[in-house]
Amino acid sequence: MQSPGAKKDLKTIGKELIQPFLDLTRTAQALTGVNISYILEGLTYFGVVGLLAIYFNQYIGLNDVQADLMVGIQTAGITLTQLLLGAAVDWIGVRRAMLISLGSMLFGRVVLAAGPAVLGTQGMGSSAYWAAMLGILGIVIGYGIYMPACYTAVRKFTSEKNSAMGYAMLYALMNLGGFLPGLISPPVRRSFGIVGVFWVYVALTVLGILTVTFLITRRASKEAEKKAGWTGAVDKKDSMEGMTSGEKLKYYIKHFPLKDARFLYFIFILIPVQTLFAHNWLTLPQYTSRAFTGFVKNNFEFFVNFNPILIFILAPMVASLTSNRHPYKMMILGTTVMALSPFLLVPGPSIYALFLYLIVNTVGEAMWQPRFLQWVAEIAPKNMTGIYMGIGQFPWFLTKFFTSLYAGWFLSQYCPANVPPSAMNTQWMWFVYGLIAIISPIGLIVVQKWMFKGFKIKHAV
Repeated sequence: MQSPGAKKDLKTIGKELIQPFLDLTRTAQALTGVNISYILEGLTYFGVVGLLAIYFNQYIGLNDVQADLMVGIQTAGITLTQLLLGAAVDWIGVRRAMLISLGSMLFGRVVLAAGPAVLGTQGMGSSAYWAAMLGILGIVIGYGIYMPACYTAVRKFTSEKNSAMGYAMLYALMNLGGFLPGLISPPVRRSFGIVGVFWVYVALTVLGILTVTFLITRRASKEAEKKAGWTGAVDKKDSMEGMTSGEKLKYYIKHFPLKDARFLYFIFILIPVQTLFAHNWLTLPQYTSRAFTGFVKNNFEFFVNFNPILIFILAPMVASLTSNRHPYKMMILGTTVMALSPFLLVPGPSIYALFLYLIVNTVGEAMWQPRFLQWVAEIAPKNMTGIYMGIGQFPWFLTKFFTSLYAGWFLSQYCPANVPPSAMNTQWMWFVYGLIAIISPIGLIVVQKWMFKGFKIKHAV
């Protein structure tokens, strides 16, 4: 029989788990519009990128190396354009930024879907190739504005009670988007081909534009900001309202994030643990298909794509249970958990160790990644959230690049193709990856006092 104190504790835990969800359901119309737009866009983005290499093989006539290069141009280009275009959100506002970005992506996706049928020619340098490159350019430019706009919106449209849940839900919806194409795409592709799937995603992009148009209205945005407590909460000296273009430029130069040493340290110290994200597509597919036999080898795609659906489930739950914890402290705890996960694979290939690795890795990600977005948004000066979010993504661009330089070498040395699993040494590979990842939480711990000094975080407890 439980004591009254134990019952009270269970009630408290249950309330802490449920309350943030309830707070989010009572949120403003504008934030609902952001969430709907984000899940539509997440589905569309991951749906297109998952087929893009094969599209270039079949419809543009490129070989595997050339096709992968095109995919790389899009994925790395999106990260780079966030750095260059994030400031646009601060200048033109969330609603306009989202509409412009979705319009750019709609153009790009229409070109990708229509190009092969209209132009017909194939090969590197053909008219169909350049049309596809134009389509990718439209998507890259659009995403460079869209992502900072969404996280700027969450900052503006959430209150102290539901901000952590707001960031976590947005991150979870992105991962749900990464999972849904696996259900939607196959039947359409079998009937109409990859181009047919692309036209479905064109329609979803139009639906996203309509969502922003009718839900994130100017009136709804103002009501959301007022409800979140932004109205009148910021000193005029920290606002760009009423400034001329020249005054805005001076304000940007004064507050530009590259002048902030603590911000730069914070985003770059995360590169070591972020390498584990890159290994999800640079290492995990080869590891599960080469170092295992039987079920894992025959169904390696399941394990490679296990993370997104777990994140969708875990990110809101973790955020709910930890909503009162300081975002920086959650960063330390989450990166520590994630960085420890590779060591679970050090004993050798095992389906149980593999599942445990995936779960622990995902729990760690759910603990820190949404809080990273929250911390960057919170420490940004008023009207500088977009550029801070954009530059905050630049290390992710570097992570993708640098990890790709050594991941293939490690595979060739410790998990080579056409070699029996017993002759491999995957244990050492994962041990080294764990040592690299653990640098991040250590680096966050040693500078805590420096990071907190002088920062006034609106939504942190």
